[in-house]
Amino acid sequence: MQRGESVFNTLALIKPDIAQDEKAVSHVIRRITGRGYLIKDRVEIKLSNAQARAFYAEHAGKPFFDGLVAFMSSGPLVALLIEGDDVIRGWRTMIGPTSPAAARQLAPQSIRAVLGADGPRNAVHGSDSAESAQRELSFFF
Repeated sequence: MQRGESVFNTLALIKPDIAQDEKAVSHVIRRITGRGYLIKDRVEIKLSNAQARAFYAEHAGKPFFDGLVAFMSSGPLVALLIEGDDVIRGWRTMIGPTSPAAARQLAPQSIRAVLGADGPRNAVHGSDSAESAQRELSFFF
């Protein structure tokens, strides 16, 4: 995964709540490339319930798990492999806090503030560490 001292790959997921809205998808892609990151690969996929359970296995048993799985398997999503300097931290900063309501207060220009609705319908996902990025990228690519 690591290509140089500070160049990394990470996963950006455009979730089912906005993945079918080409204007929203274009907004996310413009934000990614506008920051200087490269989109190295793109996959559009509809996860099965089993695939969504496997992807979010670390959250199994938590109160929100079943709803998250149902949502993530409810429609197509777009998985992007993005590359760039400090991309994990940079992408996480761009997407903002997990809660769209919190994002609107704390990071009003973030992707989740602009495109997110509520709870798991927060528009996008980003890997939170190099280890997570490696695991999550191998799920889709």
